[in-house]
Amino acid sequence: MFNVRSILYLALMFMCLRLMPVVSAAEDIPAKELYFGSVAMVSPAVMHRRLLPLTKYLSESLQRPVMLKLSFDMPTAINEIAEGTVQLSYLTPVAYVRAKSNGDVRLIAKATTREGGFFQLMVVARQEGSIHGIHDLAGKRFAFGDKAAVLQRAVVIGAGMPLERLGSYVFLGDLENIANGVMNGDFDAGILKDTIARKWEEKGLRVLHVSSALPSFNIAASPDMDPALFEQVRDALLRLDVSNPEHAKILQALDEQYTGFVPVKDQEYDVVRKLIKSLEKG
Repeated sequence: MFNVRSILYLALMFMCLRLMPVVSAAEDIPAKELYFGSVAMVSPAVMHRRLLPLTKYLSESLQRPVMLKLSFDMPTAINEIAEGTVQLSYLTPVAYVRAKSNGDVRLIAKATTREGGFFQLMVVARQEGSIHGIHDLAGKRFAFGDKAAVLQRAVVIGAGMPLERLGSYVFLGDLENIANGVMNGDFDAGILKDTIARKWEEKGLRVLHVSSALPSFNIAASPDMDPALFEQVRDALLRLDVSNPEHAKILQALDEQYTGFVPVKDQEYDVVRKLIKSLEKG
């Protein structure tokens, strides 16, 4: 039999238990990490350094880990975002078009500079060399980036230099390797993204040809991303503003010319689809 003291003790314990805060199982489980992919357009170490500030910012904004997962070539990067192996990816225009076709990935935002949300490809050669125009490339050694970056070949062909008229051409992958190779005389010419070409102009490269405006690099989401999370990521990207010193560090780590991210529509990449189609027909 319980005595009075035991009954009072049990009643007190019951009341304490009722007053304790209840923590749900969901609150105990940390938010699942997101994987952020990209092709290593420059060396993996450099690309990691460029993207790390952005992934840290997204981790803080989303209150969940955002982990980098770089790919060594464009087909792998395309497959990973199309299949949902990564949930976010920083993509070239061609990579986005391919990923959209393969897995219906969704554009979140595109990068912008002071000139707007577009970029150009530039054919370059050494300032001290004898190459002054596209016509001088006949019989010369040319360096491209990733073999899957078909826009680069389309630009060279569109400028009036069929690939068969080049002496030889190679695919180096890393755009900085192209610049170094041309500067060191390993190649007579190559093709670079505008921001890299401008930097190397100061080091001795000459711009021979500039492409028309192309929609800029973008950040895309995997097909199965939750709509609410999609909106959170987009809001975080659109908040980035180069006039904010902390944001400037994030943006300029990715590209010295970037000033932020802006909304984007799939139709903007139709010009890329046309270039790809014309190259494939050729």
